[in-house]
Formats: sequence, C-alpha cells, structure tokens
Amino acid sequence: MPDIHHPGRRSILAAGAAGAASLGASWLLTGCTGAASAPVLPVAARQGTPDRGGTLRIARPPASDAETLDPASALSAYEYLGALYNRLVRIGRDGTLAPDLAESWEPDDQARTWTFRLRKGVTFHDGRPFSAADAAYTLRHILDKKTASPQAAVLAPLIATDRLRTPDEHTLVVPLKTPNAEFPSLLTHYNCYVVPDGSARSIGRTGIGTGPFKLESFAPAGPGRVTAYTDHWQGRPVLDAITFYTVADMSARSNALLAGQVDLLSQTNLDFATARVIAASDRATIARVENAQWYVLPMLTTEKPFTDVRVRQAMKLAYDPEHVVKVALQGAGTPGWDNPVPPSDPAHIPAHPEHDPEKARHLLKKAGHEGLAVDLYTSSYDPVFTPMALAYQDSARRAGIRVRVRTAAADSYYTQIWMKKPLMATYWYTGRPVDQLFTQVFRGGSSYNETAWSDKDFDALLDRARRETDDRRRRELYGEAQTFVIDKGGAITPMFADRLVGISRKVRGYAEHGFEFDYLGIGLKGA
Repeated sequence: MPDIHHPGRRSILAAGAAGAASLGASWLLTGCTGAASAPVLPVAARQGTPDRGGTLRIARPPASDAETLDPASALSAYEYLGALYNRLVRIGRDGTLAPDLAESWEPDDQARTWTFRLRKGVTFHDGRPFSAADAAYTLRHILDKKTASPQAAVLAPLIATDRLRTPDEHTLVVPLKTPNAEFPSLLTHYNCYVVPDGSARSIGRTGIGTGPFKLESFAPAGPGRVTAYTDHWQGRPVLDAITFYTVADMSARSNALLAGQVDLLSQTNLDFATARVIAASDRATIARVENAQWYVLPMLTTEKPFTDVRVRQAMKLAYDPEHVVKVALQGAGTPGWDNPVPPSDPAHIPAHPEHDPEKARHLLKKAGHEGLAVDLYTSSYDPVFTPMALAYQDSARRAGIRVRVRTAAADSYYTQIWMKKPLMATYWYTGRPVDQLFTQVFRGGSSYNETAWSDKDFDALLDRARRETDDRRRRELYGEAQTFVIDKGGAITPMFADRLVGISRKVRGYAEHGFEFDYLGIGLKGA
C-alpha cells in the first residue's frame, strides 16, 4: 500500500530490478567483524564545511508508478518535497515551531481564528510572486475531496474553508470550526507544502514551488533530477543539483553506496549487519538519527483477547522495554515505555509504569486469560520487526505469556496484516506534533487508528487540550493524554529507534529533523 502516515512505507507493487541494474551489481552484503555495533556519524560529516557546487546522488526505495510531485497526495514523491517546496510553518531543530513562508502567526483570544503574516519577496520557480492567495489555495487543495490527501482527515474537522480570508497579499486568516491552540503545528506535516494558486491539475508533473531546488526531470517510480534555484529567498543552496535513482532493494542500494555510485540512501533504515559493513568502508559511513522511528506492537482492541483493558495492561507490564532496546536495536535507541510521544518532544512526560511480570500474571488471571497464548505477526519489510518481536516474546515469557512469532510476506504486509491481525509489528516516523499524533493514531474513528481503540473520555481530553490557550496548562493536558494511552490504549510501544542512514564520506551538512534533511545546507567535500 502507498505510504499515508509515514514516508518510509511505500507501495512495492511496481518495484523492478531495472533501477538496481542501472547502478551496478546487487550481490548481498554479509556481516563484518571489527566495526562498532552502533556506528555513529563522524564529526567531519556532521560539522564539516562542504564545497560549493556538485551533484548529490540519492538512492531511494521503490515507489508506486502513480507517484506524483503533488505534496498533498497520498502518493507524493517524498524525497523531492523538501527540495522543491516550503511550508508555512516547519519544525525547527529544537523540536519547536519555526517560521517558513509565514514569518509569524497569532490566534484570537479563543484560538478559534489564526492570522498568518506571510514572507515578502518570495518567488515560485516560474517567477510568480508568492502571496496569501497561494497559501489559501494550498489549504483548499488539501481539503478538496478530489485530492484525497491524508492530511485532510486532520484538517477538515477544523478549518472553516468557506471563511478563509486574505485581507492583503501577505496575510492569511484561517477561521476554525472549533478552537485549537495547536493549529499551526498541524501545518508542519509533509502534505502541507505550499503550491501555486490554481495548480491542482499540473503540480504533480511540474513540481513548481518556492524551495531551494527546481525540477529538471521526474519519472514516477523512476529517476529524476532537481537543480539549484538561484533566486531562493534564503539564498542559493550549496549543491548545484540532486539526482534521484529508484533502486529495488536495500542490498542493491547499499552496494551502490559502497561502490561510490550514490552518495545517500534515502528512507532506508539499515540493518545492523549492513550498517557495520558501511561504517567499516573507505567510501561510506553511517548517519545516526536519534529516536527517528517509533516502533509499535498494535493490539486490535476490537478483537479478543484485547477487548479487555486488563489484558492490554498485562501485555504492557509483561515485558521489559530496556531488554527489547538492547536485543532488537543493540542499544541504538530509547525505551518507549508504551508512550508514543518521543522523549525529544516538549510535551513528553518521563513517568511510566515499571516492568512487572507478576502484576501482569495477576491481571491475566482476573481477566480469565491465565497462560495467555497469542500470535505476533512480523515480516522482513523492516529489519527491526522480527528482532523486536522475538525480544518481546522472550521478555513476556516471565509473565506466563506465550507469544508465537508468525512471519508474513513483506510485499503484502500492509495490505493483509496491518490493522487486520490482532497483534503485529509496525513503525512510524517521529516528528509529528503531539496533537496530530494523538488525532491521527489514537482518536476514535481515525482511519489510521491502528488499534481501533475508541474512548470518549480520551477524545474529550484532546478537545480540552486544543481549546486551552495557556501553554503550561495545555502541556499538562497532553501529559494526561499520554497517561491515558499508556494505561488504557492498545499500542505497545517498546522503543524509539535511531535510524541508521548510509551516506558517502564526501557528504557534509547532513542534519535530519522534521521528516527531512537540510536541502539548503547539505553538500559534498572534495567532489
């Protein structure tokens, strides 16, 4: 299935071997001794100054042949978006909101109407000046049913589209149906890049935005190229160009990197054996992006035995997250303690229930499920799924829970297993604002609520948090929401994993945050 809720999950139905063949051999990598088990990014790659110019070559995973450059689409070509477009608001490196095309924003006293002051002197790649009309059109385009944007489910219940106003060329007024003090954070999503007014029919092909690169070529599920936009409002990017290749599998992408045929493996979380080989090579190294992925074992709360909250609580108390991190991630991550809000988020609460297998046994006995046996589905779709499942199986055994790990096919995992089997492994990318995270993944009725958990008290708590204009009190309410999810929800969250990204040793300025790396500052040394 195409990725809807995180960019790493893609359709692989159209994947072929042509992309791999064009980049070289696809022989399989094996383990290597003598390298660190959790490689880290060298100081030079993180802080070194790149040379001006050059072309960055990116290998990306297979995509659907219906792929499009329309950022609002469920089939958007994710790797191109940050190069071609800007949002109104973005996530800064410290995890807080930062200006992008909007210089500032402010609510009325009830957080029911938001006014965005837009940046002047910005032009699209075709020379048109950016204005409030483009910002308003972008929101209408996302909410248009014909677009079928995943972000529409989040924004449609909020924005009163018929009352959007543009008092002047650099002011956008967004009236909401209900108060929401977190509204600007919802515009940081990767479906919310700004497109030109009236561009719905063409944007998927032209990629015309205000970003640091402009489109030279693009083939759905195939190669493409973007070149530096010299009139970018933040200045010219370091690179002259970026070339994208679609490569069929992880081993082929890794081999292309080791052979010096590409410089960066986009949207690929390397397995540890491959990471060791890359870290030990002369041409490539590893960028370690801290807590970039949130791993989950969703329990379908509409299926027995997980309809009983005592069973869900027992499944969480039964295992030790620190054991799972040690075994499944070899330490390259952070225990989740069943809280989906990452430790880097300002709203995160550190409090959590301790691992308690005896209490888990007691709860299962009260629920009539002593000696519980469950199937846990996994696949090779992600290299961490099976190690995580086996680590959970091993840890939960102390509570008398018998976990049978079932391996399903990778190519049908997200159509036949996800949200269909009572217990399975999955992951999301971190970086979602807390309101969007809870609304998309945990609110009753959301199409991406993978546990089908529905609690009216939890939904009401989210509504209260949205209405609260006092920042301290709103953070407290989101803290209560985290406790609610931990205590009653259906999501087992063992860990946040560092993403291991393969990059050339020539790459400088790789800094990933908020779903993307810094397209403006990334470059090459000695290219």
